[in-house]
Amino acid sequence: MNSSVRLYRREAPGGRFISFTVKVKETDLWIAVNQHSYSEDLVSATEAELLKIRLPLEQYLASNPHLQTALEPCLIDSSAPPIILEMVRAANKAGVGPMAAVAGVVAEQVGLFLLETAEEVIVENGGDLFLKVIEPVAVGVFAGTSSLSGRLSLQIDPGQTPLGICTSSGTVGPSLSFGCADAALALAPSVPLADAAATALGNRVKSQEDLQEAIAFARQVEGLTGTLLIIGDKIAAWGNINLQPLGN
Repeated sequence: MNSSVRLYRREAPGGRFISFTVKVKETDLWIAVNQHSYSEDLVSATEAELLKIRLPLEQYLASNPHLQTALEPCLIDSSAPPIILEMVRAANKAGVGPMAAVAGVVAEQVGLFLLETAEEVIVENGGDLFLKVIEPVAVGVFAGTSSLSGRLSLQIDPGQTPLGICTSSGTVGPSLSFGCADAALALAPSVPLADAAATALGNRVKSQEDLQEAIAFARQVEGLTGTLLIIGDKIAAWGNINLQPLGN
């Protein structure tokens, strides 16, 4: 894949993209768009859109604080804002609490907004990715202190996108996980579903002996298209995963 690019936070991949960041309160997005779509006006418009996306989320969570601490599937009224309904549906499919899907739903909403202007868009929100590309990309896999960290990449074909690639870890970062996986990656067309599923998978991997059970769980999550699990020097994968050494 000579036309592929490798994605690293704070670094625009190749000469194909221009990257920028947008921050609003707890949300810190790294965004890349194809060069001819970039402008300062786009950055400003993206910040305004992020504020717009966050507003109903903040308001609903303020009046329903139990959703912020729930660790299991929830039932909510259908009159809730669409962003909340999407989070809850995704989390319920994966068997986790709604906040497990919040980073993914924000990344997806911003990504869809940017696709109104740009033909290629990458949005990263705390390790959770929304991708829509017209040429291949390679996404590097970071897995903390695992010997496999930084040595592998997911090769993403344009036909797979729009795609969510989300990661949970019991050893890296501040996200809540009840497992010990160095990296639990989930892939799905729905970014909130990938986000919630990554959390559910990470929770299940407490030792290397849990990898096969976690893969069996992934197969049962409707809408999930692939998973990659790393703990120590062991790896397990299922689905539409094209795993290559980083650098290929």
